[in-house]
Amino acid sequence: MNHIINATVENQPGVLSRIVGLFSGRGYNIETLNVGPCADPMLSRMTLTLPGDEKVLEQVTKQLNKLVDVIRVNDLTAVGHLERELVLVEVAAPKGKRSEIMELAALFKAEIIGVRENSLTIQFVGTRNLVEDFLKLLRPYTIMDLARSGLIAVARGE
Repeated sequence: MNHIINATVENQPGVLSRIVGLFSGRGYNIETLNVGPCADPMLSRMTLTLPGDEKVLEQVTKQLNKLVDVIRVNDLTAVGHLERELVLVEVAAPKGKRSEIMELAALFKAEIIGVRENSLTIQFVGTRNLVEDFLKLLRPYTIMDLARSGLIAVARGE
C-alpha cells in the first residue's frame, strides 16, 4: 500500500537532505517527493508517497517527528484529502494519428502545449489513478519523453 505523508518543515538549507537521509539510512523507499513553500515563507510543505505497511508508516512518522526542522507530520492516506499530479508527455504523432491523440487528450481535459512535425506535447493534471489511466492509453502511440511532478496533497477541510 502507498501512504501519503505531508510534513510541514522549516524552510532552511539542509532540511530536505536530512529527511531524505533518514529514509535512505533505514532502507525505506520514497516513491514521490514534492517540496514547496507554504503561505508562511519560513515553512515548506513536503508531500511524500511511500510504499509499506502500517509498521513502516509508524516508524517513518516517529522518525520524522524527531527531527528538529519538522514542525508537523500528517498521514493523509486514511483521511479525506485532495491530490493532484502534473505530467508532461511528448507523444509520437504522425499525421494519421494526430487527431486520435488530440481527441484522447480532450477526453481527459488535457492540454496540448507543444506541436512539432512528428509529435505532440501534452500537459495533464489529475489524481494519481487518472494520470496512470491517461498514460496507459497513450502508450500505443509511443511516448517519446515523460516528466511527472510527483503527488501533492492537502487534507480536506471540515
